[in-house]
Amino acid sequence: MDDDYRGNNRVSSSGQMVNEMDQFLAANERRAYRLCLLATGEQADALDIVQDAMLKLVKHYARHAPTEWPALFHRIIQNTIKDWYRKEKIRRHWRHWFSRHDDEGEIEDGLEQQPQNGTHQPDELTGQASAMEHLDEQIKQLPLRQQQVFLLRQWEGLDVASTARAMGISEGSVKTHYSRAVHKLRDTLEEYI
Repeated sequence: MDDDYRGNNRVSSSGQMVNEMDQFLAANERRAYRLCLLATGEQADALDIVQDAMLKLVKHYARHAPTEWPALFHRIIQNTIKDWYRKEKIRRHWRHWFSRHDDEGEIEDGLEQQPQNGTHQPDELTGQASAMEHLDEQIKQLPLRQQQVFLLRQWEGLDVASTARAMGISEGSVKTHYSRAVHKLRDTLEEYI
């Protein structure tokens, strides 16, 4: 079997590399899904983004050292989320254009066409479940960059430098976005702290 060298990092045999990649993806898929779900608000889209990111990581970066995978994986996710937002903006524009009038020429009420969100069971509204739900909502309200920096730093445990590499921004921007996100969340979640 071939051995591949990347800088000072030696990547072992193909079988071991596949096993390491499988372990990495299994360990990160749930958190990545959560991050994407908060960014998109759609389960199917979040799953698609995570799956696309995993495939891209395996296809283009499997031979890189395993220590490089977290930053690369999150960078791929960030780029895929940005692409999703661009496509969604175009889809919304066309949906709005085609659905503005019903068959009789009357303007439709957009609120009537929206799916009902937030059906809560009584047991979900108590204790920790309620707090987590409120936290999710508050994270969704953050601007995208602040949201993603917060999630990468807090939930993924990336340091400032890794977050900067993953998002393609400077370390100073990471610190600024993180600070703003934390302050906004503290202000809105004061009753749960």
